[in-house]
Amino acid sequence: MFRHSIALAVGVFVAAPALAQDAEMACEIDRPVVFADLNYGSAQFHTAVASRLIRDGFGCEVDSIPGDTIPLINGVARGDADIIMEIWTANPAQAWVDAEAAGQTVALGTTFPDAAEGWFVPTSIVSGADAVAPDLKSVADLPKYTELFADPEEPGKGRFYNCPAGWQCEVVNTQKLIAYGLDDSYTNFRPGTGEALAAAAEAAALRNKPAVFYYWGPTWLLGKYDFTKLDEAPFDKAVWDEMLASDKPTKATAYPVSKVIIGANKEFSEAAPKLTALLKAYSSTNAATSAALAYMRDSDASADEAAVDFLKSNEDWTKWLPAEAVEGVKSALGE
Repeated sequence: MFRHSIALAVGVFVAAPALAQDAEMACEIDRPVVFADLNYGSAQFHTAVASRLIRDGFGCEVDSIPGDTIPLINGVARGDADIIMEIWTANPAQAWVDAEAAGQTVALGTTFPDAAEGWFVPTSIVSGADAVAPDLKSVADLPKYTELFADPEEPGKGRFYNCPAGWQCEVVNTQKLIAYGLDDSYTNFRPGTGEALAAAAEAAALRNKPAVFYYWGPTWLLGKYDFTKLDEAPFDKAVWDEMLASDKPTKATAYPVSKVIIGANKEFSEAAPKLTALLKAYSSTNAATSAALAYMRDSDASADEAAVDFLKSNEDWTKWLPAEAVEGVKSALGE
């Protein structure tokens, strides 16, 4: 049996539109569809988009449980929630691995196939008529550019903007600096917060100034500004594991590109084949998600407002739905 008493107590209830009264648009299940509402921007955006498609396209009521990754995955496994819009597969949470192995959950569509991490520079310094470092292509080129990325507090060294101390990416990047032989020529600068890291990258983009820094996507920063990711050797798990285990690594590899998928409770998926078909067809990209996050930041918009903007300005989603469901979504948008 589905267990959704927690969802109804915690989530924000959204009523189905009058369109649900139409027999063709009647929801396949007789209670709210419950989303696991992860507490970060990209997942909140995709939850808002999928909620509108299910509510307005299929005449369903929708509900949500906000929270963190592990508790929400466990909630989907139990049936307290039906859908979770982001499962990162490069290093999936053990809770998801266990639930899928136990037959409690299923993987459906791909939220985006190209979540990325790496070392970035403003595109303006490596491309275009005024580029000051047109030959800077890869991390291996950085030893030649310590003066370009000069650290104002460490004369003679460049500055690499790492993650804040305590983040896993800070550990990885520190090992990479050693493996690439950059630990003597670049300071390993750790901003105090994630916002401070973003502010340093944003300042470089706005002023067309050199900076080399770690970042990831989808994020508002990569959606708003033009950065170039420096090349590294393709991800190699054996090299990666050895790099992290060694005190003095001599080889490094790029971060893995992560495919991010939609997960669902298996019973729900079997009981709602039309909604499952939608979720299997659902597909976005790192770039499109980053653009939505930039819109949210610049417009001080909620995830639902960003979803409305996406649905009004983009027709890709119409391919995920039958014609009558598309009409229902557009009617609710006022189109």
